[in-house]
Amino acid sequence: MRGSAVRLPLIVLLASLAACGSSLRVIAIQLGRSLNQDHTVADHTTSFAPDDTIYVSVRTAGVGSGTITARWSYRGRVLDEPKKDVSYTDVAATDFSLRSVAGFPPGEYSVEVLLDGQPAGSRTFRVVAR
Repeated sequence: MRGSAVRLPLIVLLASLAACGSSLRVIAIQLGRSLNQDHTVADHTTSFAPDDTIYVSVRTAGVGSGTITARWSYRGRVLDEPKKDVSYTDVAATDFSLRSVAGFPPGEYSVEVLLDGQPAGSRTFRVVAR
Protein backbone atom coordinates (compact mmCIF):
# COMPACT_ATOMS: atom_id res chain seq x y z
CA MET A 1 0.00 0.00 0.00
CA ARG A 2 2.81 2.40 0.95
CA GLY A 3 4.56 1.73 -2.40
CA SER A 4 1.51 2.71 -4.45
CA ALA A 5 1.09 5.91 -2.40
CA VAL A 6 4.61 6.96 -3.41
CA ARG A 7 4.30 5.86 -7.06
CA LEU A 8 1.23 7.94 -7.94
CA PRO A 9 2.77 11.35 -7.07
CA LEU A 10 5.99 10.27 -8.80
CA ILE A 11 4.09 9.31 -11.96
CA VAL A 12 2.21 12.64 -11.94
CA LEU A 13 5.50 14.54 -11.48
CA LEU A 14 7.22 12.67 -14.33
CA ALA A 15 4.24 13.18 -16.64
CA SER A 16 4.24 16.92 -15.86
CA LEU A 17 7.97 17.22 -16.54
CA ALA A 18 7.63 15.31 -19.80
CA ALA A 19 4.83 17.60 -20.98
CA CYS A 20 6.88 20.71 -20.18
CA GLY A 21 9.93 19.44 -22.03
CA SER A 22 8.16 18.52 -25.26
CA SER A 23 6.23 21.63 -26.24
CA LEU A 24 5.61 22.53 -29.86
CA ARG A 25 8.48 24.45 -31.52
CA VAL A 26 9.44 25.59 -35.03
CA ILE A 27 12.49 23.73 -36.36
CA ALA A 28 12.60 24.87 -40.01
CA ILE A 29 11.04 27.30 -42.46
CA GLN A 30 11.11 26.30 -46.14
CA LEU A 31 10.27 28.41 -49.22
CA GLY A 32 9.47 27.10 -52.67
CA ARG A 33 7.23 26.76 -55.72
CA SER A 34 5.51 23.47 -54.89
CA LEU A 35 4.67 21.15 -52.01
CA ASN A 36 5.06 17.46 -51.27
CA GLN A 37 2.12 15.43 -49.96
CA ASP A 38 3.42 15.85 -46.40
CA HIS A 39 3.19 19.67 -46.74
CA THR A 40 6.98 20.17 -46.98
CA VAL A 41 8.44 22.18 -49.87
CA ALA A 42 9.30 20.13 -52.97
CA ASP A 43 11.02 22.81 -55.06
CA HIS A 44 13.17 24.96 -52.74
CA THR A 45 13.97 28.47 -53.94
CA THR A 46 14.13 32.09 -52.83
CA SER A 47 13.65 33.53 -56.33
CA PHE A 48 10.18 33.68 -57.87
CA ALA A 49 8.51 34.93 -61.04
CA PRO A 50 5.68 37.49 -60.74
CA ASP A 51 3.04 34.83 -61.55
CA ASP A 52 4.38 32.08 -59.24
CA THR A 53 2.53 30.79 -56.22
CA ILE A 54 4.90 31.13 -53.27
CA TYR A 55 4.77 28.42 -50.61
CA VAL A 56 6.18 28.42 -47.10
CA SER A 57 6.30 25.25 -45.05
CA VAL A 58 6.69 25.56 -41.30
CA ARG A 59 8.23 22.43 -39.80
CA THR A 60 7.51 21.83 -36.14
CA ALA A 61 8.59 19.26 -33.58
CA GLY A 62 7.30 18.29 -30.19
CA VAL A 63 3.92 17.65 -28.70
CA GLY A 64 1.36 20.38 -28.37
CA SER A 65 -1.14 22.75 -29.86
CA GLY A 66 -0.79 26.29 -31.06
CA THR A 67 -1.48 28.86 -33.73
CA ILE A 68 0.99 29.26 -36.58
CA THR A 69 0.91 32.54 -38.49
CA ALA A 70 2.62 33.43 -41.77
CA ARG A 71 3.00 37.22 -42.12
CA TRP A 72 3.79 38.00 -45.79
CA SER A 73 5.31 41.47 -46.38
CA TYR A 74 6.54 43.67 -49.22
CA ARG A 75 8.31 46.99 -48.62
CA GLY A 76 7.20 47.03 -44.99
CA ARG A 77 3.53 46.51 -45.85
CA VAL A 78 1.74 43.34 -44.73
CA LEU A 79 0.18 41.61 -47.74
CA ASP A 80 -1.49 38.74 -45.91
CA GLU A 81 -1.41 37.17 -42.46
CA PRO A 82 -3.13 33.77 -42.47
CA LYS A 83 -3.26 31.68 -39.29
CA LYS A 84 -3.72 27.97 -38.72
CA ASP A 85 -4.56 26.26 -35.44
CA VAL A 86 -2.55 23.05 -35.16
CA SER A 87 -2.14 20.14 -32.78
CA TYR A 88 0.76 17.74 -33.32
CA THR A 89 2.35 14.81 -31.51
CA ASP A 90 5.54 14.55 -33.59
CA VAL A 91 7.46 16.29 -36.37
CA ALA A 92 4.98 17.90 -38.77
CA ALA A 93 4.68 20.55 -41.48
CA THR A 94 2.11 23.31 -41.91
CA ASP A 95 1.95 25.09 -45.25
CA PHE A 96 0.82 28.53 -46.39
CA SER A 97 0.77 30.09 -49.84
CA LEU A 98 0.76 33.54 -51.40
CA ARG A 99 -0.50 34.26 -54.91
CA SER A 100 -1.25 37.43 -56.84
CA VAL A 101 -3.74 37.30 -59.69
CA ALA A 102 -2.24 40.50 -61.14
CA GLY A 103 1.35 39.28 -60.55
CA PHE A 104 3.83 40.35 -57.90
CA PRO A 105 5.90 43.46 -58.54
CA PRO A 106 9.64 42.73 -58.65
CA GLY A 107 11.50 43.27 -55.39
CA GLU A 108 12.35 41.81 -52.02
CA TYR A 109 9.65 40.20 -49.88
CA SER A 110 9.61 38.44 -46.52
CA VAL A 111 7.55 35.94 -44.61
CA GLU A 112 7.67 36.01 -40.82
CA VAL A 113 6.48 32.93 -38.95
CA LEU A 114 4.90 33.27 -35.53
CA LEU A 115 3.96 30.53 -33.10
CA ASP A 116 1.25 31.62 -30.68
CA GLY A 117 1.98 35.24 -31.57
CA GLN A 118 5.71 34.96 -30.82
CA PRO A 119 8.32 35.33 -33.62
CA ALA A 120 9.71 31.93 -34.63
CA GLY A 121 11.77 32.92 -37.68
CA SER A 122 11.59 34.59 -41.06
CA ARG A 123 12.75 34.17 -44.64
CA THR A 124 13.36 36.73 -47.36
CA PHE A 125 12.82 36.09 -51.05
CA ARG A 126 12.86 37.99 -54.33
CA VAL A 127 10.43 38.33 -57.18
CA VAL A 128 12.28 38.91 -60.45
CA ALA A 129 10.86 39.69 -63.88
CA ARG A 130 11.64 36.90 -66.36
